Amino acid sequence: MGWFNFMTEDIAIDLGTANTLITYQDKVVVDSPSIVAQDRRTGQIIAVGQDARQMHGKTHENIKTIRPLKDGVIADFEASEHMIREMIKSIPSFKKRLFPPSLRMVICIPSGITEVEKRAVKDSAERANAKEVYLIHEPMAAAIGIGVNVLEPKGNMIIDIGGGTTEIAVLAMGGIVCDKSVKVAGDVFTNDIALWMRSQHNLYVGERTAENIKIAVGAALEELDEIPEPFSVQGRDLLTGKPKQVSVTHSEVSRALEKSITRVEDAVMEALSNTPPELAADIYNSGIYLAGGGSMLRGLDKRISAKTDLPVYVAEDPLRAVVRGTGIVLKNLEHFKTILQS
Repeated sequence: MGWFNFMTEDIAIDLGTANTLITYQDKVVVDSPSIVAQDRRTGQIIAVGQDARQMHGKTHENIKTIRPLKDGVIADFEASEHMIREMIKSIPSFKKRLFPPSLRMVICIPSGITEVEKRAVKDSAERANAKEVYLIHEPMAAAIGIGVNVLEPKGNMIIDIGGGTTEIAVLAMGGIVCDKSVKVAGDVFTNDIALWMRSQHNLYVGERTAENIKIAVGAALEELDEIPEPFSVQGRDLLTGKPKQVSVTHSEVSRALEKSITRVEDAVMEALSNTPPELAADIYNSGIYLAGGGSMLRGLDKRISAKTDLPVYVAEDPLRAVVRGTGIVLKNLEHFKTILQS
């Protein structure tokens, strides 16, 4: 083993629109919101991750919060590079080191990514001290994280609902046979809820509050087995300008999300209609797998199941399915080399 290998550390990154997760030595060591805070006067980044999220929607004119990723890809190159570097620095076992280690990284990318966007991801990683960078498509990583054997000649369908995109893919033999990527996911659901609060309750709420509503009472169906308690929401009354509070139920949220969830359903149906018949037979037997934070929306699995007439399974710990799969690939690079993107 050479000196270079001794100094190199392996990390897997799920670079998400809403959250960035990093695994090191089979453990998730970073799970942080993908957001940075910048001083407008100096251009300096003053906070990253959870600290920056605390400031989101509460800053004065000299500080702005930036979400460097939009729709699953890098929108702000400098901010994303700084965010990746700071998050890697925050890995506990790297803090004690005198010199930052050289890194070998496997990073997730959406399946509908362009060459230019791929290059931006690689450049950001290389400037954060990566000597080797491998890319893997998100649906593939999610399937591996769920425990699906993606290398066998059998069709598997996976739906990964993240913050910026919903990735729907049919996988077989270590490749994506057909896929559909739609820019309807967690962020769009959050915006739908904020719009509903404005139009139905004359209540102006921020992004963070809308996100809290989604987590507390978010639902894709009005009829649920376990009904969550109504959620109290505070915001600004659009008519009087005064702060006020209203109570929101899961059935209201399901009506607010109706259009967006229908678009996800349509994308799933389109992907199924493009699936070769032999693989469609496999999917009929094995069902559809759901991963990503958006799959935690109450009743979504039942709704997709009713639309497709297929069993739908939500991954265990769906938020971490993608980074778990990326970590497995990192440990077995030789075994999975055919599925990696250069």
